[in-house]
Amino acid sequence: MELNKTPASGRINISFFGKTNAGKSSLVNAFTGQDFAIVSDVKGTTTDPNVKAMELLPLGPVLICDTPGYDDFSVLGEKRIAKTKQVLRKTDIAILVTESLSDEDKAFIKLFKENDIPFIVAYSKSDILKEKQALKENEIYVSSKTGENINTLKEMVAKCVKTDNLEINLVGDFAEKEDLFVLVTPIDEAAPKGRLILPQQQTIRDILDHNAVCLVTKETQLEHTLKNLGVKPKAVITDSQAFGKVAPIVPKDINLTSFSILMAKYKGFLETAVKGISVIDTLNDGDKILISEGCTHHRQCGDIGSVKIPALLKKYTGKSFEIVLSSGSEFPEDLTPYKLIIHCGGCMLNNREMKFRMNSAIKQNVPFTNYGIALSYMNGILKRSLSVFPDIQKLIEE
Repeated sequence: MELNKTPASGRINISFFGKTNAGKSSLVNAFTGQDFAIVSDVKGTTTDPNVKAMELLPLGPVLICDTPGYDDFSVLGEKRIAKTKQVLRKTDIAILVTESLSDEDKAFIKLFKENDIPFIVAYSKSDILKEKQALKENEIYVSSKTGENINTLKEMVAKCVKTDNLEINLVGDFAEKEDLFVLVTPIDEAAPKGRLILPQQQTIRDILDHNAVCLVTKETQLEHTLKNLGVKPKAVITDSQAFGKVAPIVPKDINLTSFSILMAKYKGFLETAVKGISVIDTLNDGDKILISEGCTHHRQCGDIGSVKIPALLKKYTGKSFEIVLSSGSEFPEDLTPYKLIIHCGGCMLNNREMKFRMNSAIKQNVPFTNYGIALSYMNGILKRSLSVFPDIQKLIEE
């Protein structure tokens, strides 16, 4: 991925919901100005969520999602409805498309409110309506055929956007002008060819945005790098799986943390991750542990989620566990069978999706942590890895 391209996790997620033949796909096409969604009089033409990344003025980079109708009660329809509700977990702004509010529409409005999702009710096909009722502040009449109020709908969506939640701020809590950061990025068989992974890219950009300086090295060159620096770095930021090699090299008076821990702070679940990690010491043989990743990729022999973390768990505890893996958009609704959830940093998931997963665990009383916290804890350096976040560090002492 190029540095100047906005990843999906950093885009505003705008999702269109509604019953079959409510006019969702037509409105999506009018809203985007493109023939993105398939339009047909045949009921249930949209069979799976369709997602498109684009620039939409005045919003900037967005993800537009056209979902299947949520009133398809066939066996296959139930799976489509489940996919639609899955989209809901990552939606920043919802647009409910309807001709008139039905019980199903009202049920979805209830879900929007329960999940604190800003929403707009768009009454479609206004060009053929004979009578129009008084509207609430978040309601609008639109016509995909005539273009009536399409621009007004865009303006309403723009007002729902909280731009402060979209800014990447990984090092902003502790970076100052001209601070030097040393970034440790292992290049092994698990590293993608010809590029850095997203958290590394974002950290470099955020350091530069704060007028600080970064130096990137591999863990095999770290000791030589630190010895030849003319100034003391503000912090060493490493890939979490290299903690065991990096921690002994970095002097104790230099802050040490990881990309995964920075992502947990940025995504809003660092405190929960720190609180959840101590359950490791109480686990028993046979306990079920969910290891979840937000992206989908081909798992290699040295994969961190399926190989390295399970191996370290066994070595640290001396016990054997039932490890369950999930990836991409798949995340279990019922978390009660699990004694612990260890999640990746969530770089490919937006903040709303990550908070949904965290809150699902909290509601079901399942400890929730992440890769960086788990690896620093099992390497005996948890407190040290949180040195750049003194407020969070205090949780360990309480």
